[in-house]
Amino acid sequence: MFVVNPDPFLLPTYRISPFRTEDMARNANLPEDDFASTYFDNRFGKGNWAYTFNGREAIRLALEHYNLQSNDLVTILTTSENFYISSCVTKEIEAVCQWNREILPETKIIFVNHEFGYPHPDIEKLAATGLPIIEDCCTTFFSQDTAGKLGQYGDFSVYSFPKFFPIQIGGLLVSNGNHPIKNSRELDEKETSYIQNAISNFLKNEAEILQKRKQNWDYAVHQFSKMGFTTRFETQQNIVPSALLLNNNGIIEDLNMLKLFLNQHGIQNSVFYGEDAFFIPIHQSLTKSDLDYFSYVFTQFMNPKSDSDVR
Repeated sequence: MFVVNPDPFLLPTYRISPFRTEDMARNANLPEDDFASTYFDNRFGKGNWAYTFNGREAIRLALEHYNLQSNDLVTILTTSENFYISSCVTKEIEAVCQWNREILPETKIIFVNHEFGYPHPDIEKLAATGLPIIEDCCTTFFSQDTAGKLGQYGDFSVYSFPKFFPIQIGGLLVSNGNHPIKNSRELDEKETSYIQNAISNFLKNEAEILQKRKQNWDYAVHQFSKMGFTTRFETQQNIVPSALLLNNNGIIEDLNMLKLFLNQHGIQNSVFYGEDAFFIPIHQSLTKSDLDYFSYVFTQFMNPKSDSDVR
């Protein structure tokens, strides 16, 4: 059985990130390893990438390349073209200049956010405009488009390690072409070594991570489809989603109340504002029983039992 309405001090913790408390000790005790450096040299080219403290710093360093003025305009485009966009993106741009959601004559840069692991469908057309592009690949570390060029269309691409690996810090700034790379101003030597050792360990287990994520995805989609929910995006072979984004299909009347209920049961989640959809964790650190717990909490929200039924 699963416990609902537990003592607030006894909540489980399920994050969108695969990071768990027990990962702190494991990551801290990993041996020195430079496998990640070789991996990124092969993938992006030697000298074309740099570690950052997180994805936000990677965005900041990419923007600095263009010497933007406060009245310049960065146009943000997303895979869904929904108005939803993380404040992690908008706050970094707002610290430098203005932003909007439609390409205008005033647009200086296109910031393409590949959402939830899904490539923007018109990235090739955007590249053909000749405007500078920054690709936000924070949720698409393992995903690829049909051309195999995801992350290579723009001047820069940015990545966030906690979206796919059980680590608390770490990002990546990648330069395509001859654009110089700025090194992190936030990471010290120990933090850089920590990220390098941890990511090396994870990348050596890439096949296992991808297999586990797919197993969890297939099982979760099956479970939630029985409740009437459907996936928001079509998932193809080269797509590795960062979260499980589901269409509500009008089933739950108040998605904000669902969000609160899930949080009260230790499940990080959010409404996909602007659409009748929401998202929950789906990563390699979850087990089948964890996903069963998610399903059970949903059923309790949709069909609540009396106190005598659940204690």
